[in-house]
Amino acid sequence: MRFTTTTITLETRKPVEIIDITEKIREAAAASGLADGTLTILSRHSTAFVNINEKEDRLLEDMETFLKRIVPRDGNYLHNIAPVDGRDNAHAHLLGLFMNASESIPFSDGRLLLGTWQSVFFVELDGPRPRREVLLHIMGM
Repeated sequence: MRFTTTTITLETRKPVEIIDITEKIREAAAASGLADGTLTILSRHSTAFVNINEKEDRLLEDMETFLKRIVPRDGNYLHNIAPVDGRDNAHAHLLGLFMNASESIPFSDGRLLLGTWQSVFFVELDGPRPRREVLLHIMGM
């Protein structure tokens, strides 16, 4: 069993943004030199997450609209009274209660075993941000 770790760095441009990182993850799996194993994806943030879902333009727009609607940015949140980093981002933390900070994907023969319609997304909830990181921990043979 071998292990390797790498980081994907992103810049986000919108308050809520869903970014397809599937190809970057495929490239990292291939570069690992491992044939079979598991790849764990971890967002290193408390206001940005990872998700596996379908990549279809209208659906992605629906997802962004849904996230903005379910927990509005301008809600009356105690966290926003004196935010630690000066950002009124309680909404992003609250949305995080319904999201995953990590996902694990098996791979075989160097290929991710995602379903036909599945892609991996980085979900920004408190953007724009100049630097976001997704950690990839790959273990296998």
